[in-house]
Amino acid sequence: MSMIRDLRAVVRPTRPSLRKSLRADTGAYDTTRDPATPSAVVDCAVYRDGARMETPRPLSPQEAMRQVRRDGGFVWIGLHEPTEAEFAGIASEFGLHPLAVEDAVQAHQRPKLERYDDSLFTVFKTIHYVEHDQLTANSEVVETGEVMCFTGRDFFITVRHGGQGSLRALRHRLQDDPELLAKGPSAVLHAIADHVVDGYVAVADAVQDDIDEVETEVFTPGRRGGVSRGVDSARIYQLKREVLEFKRAVSPLLRPMQLLSERPMRLVDPDIQKYFRDVADHLARVQEQVVGFDELLNSILQANLAQASVAQNEDMRKITSWAAIIAVPTMVCGVYGMNFKYMPETHWRFGYPVIMGITMVICLGIHRTLKRNGWL
Repeated sequence: MSMIRDLRAVVRPTRPSLRKSLRADTGAYDTTRDPATPSAVVDCAVYRDGARMETPRPLSPQEAMRQVRRDGGFVWIGLHEPTEAEFAGIASEFGLHPLAVEDAVQAHQRPKLERYDDSLFTVFKTIHYVEHDQLTANSEVVETGEVMCFTGRDFFITVRHGGQGSLRALRHRLQDDPELLAKGPSAVLHAIADHVVDGYVAVADAVQDDIDEVETEVFTPGRRGGVSRGVDSARIYQLKREVLEFKRAVSPLLRPMQLLSERPMRLVDPDIQKYFRDVADHLARVQEQVVGFDELLNSILQANLAQASVAQNEDMRKITSWAAIIAVPTMVCGVYGMNFKYMPETHWRFGYPVIMGITMVICLGIHRTLKRNGWL
């Protein structure tokens, strides 16, 4: 049980600080592949008693499986965006269900867990936070990928889609703990699930910073009259779209994690199964955060639109007020601009300054009244 007690420390890397990229190295292992090995294979190895079996040359999946059937252990095969032709031989060798194979090749699948006679098929959406200096209407905040896992009694196959979400570092960490790997393919499945969900936690922290930044801008009083002029609504809407993409990766995964943690499965070691509860708990908390982000952004967007409307009304009030003030001299000038012979006070020496003075007094009176009522 001491090995299980250290499980979380082994499979869970140190979480990055807020707003740090989760992008992992996407390069393949520096090995010279055998010509019989499909080009999509990133790594293929046999594990026996928790240790990786060293071979003079890289094994093909078929050779690795024959070795496992002969000497025991399990094989872990990692593939990156295989074509249907590249995956056909592996699917046939391991007896994978055609529907699962089709999903693995085509990608763009919803997170799920499917049980077949001799295997489990699990789909994870990986999330990567895209660093940006300033959030704009076209900023990409999160980038998604996919990791699909086939878990059998003596094999574990990962099919990765997307330019991020490499499992290379995770494989090395697991290889450093042979007691954990000795538990078989289900230990690898838990490690990947925990790795993916930890990525969700870090991305949620970074997205929270973006939302806080937008919220501060929206609710910061403006320079004129203490009324905020709002921010570009397109920025808020773009952030909301990215949060919805995050939500589509997190929410559907809740049920599969609950099944793995609560329902006994013959392909999942009982000692490993209880640790899926920890993954499900972290996932539930992230899901609550993402739902909260969505609701908060709705409120921020509505508040921003309301502030823009208030600012427009404020501008219209000021325009109307100045129009009312200008109307007085306009009227007076209009009257005296008419070409009539008998006009009042036109032949009086003080007529011009008196009329101008009266006009100015009326304008100042209107200005003072409007300002007192908050229109100016």
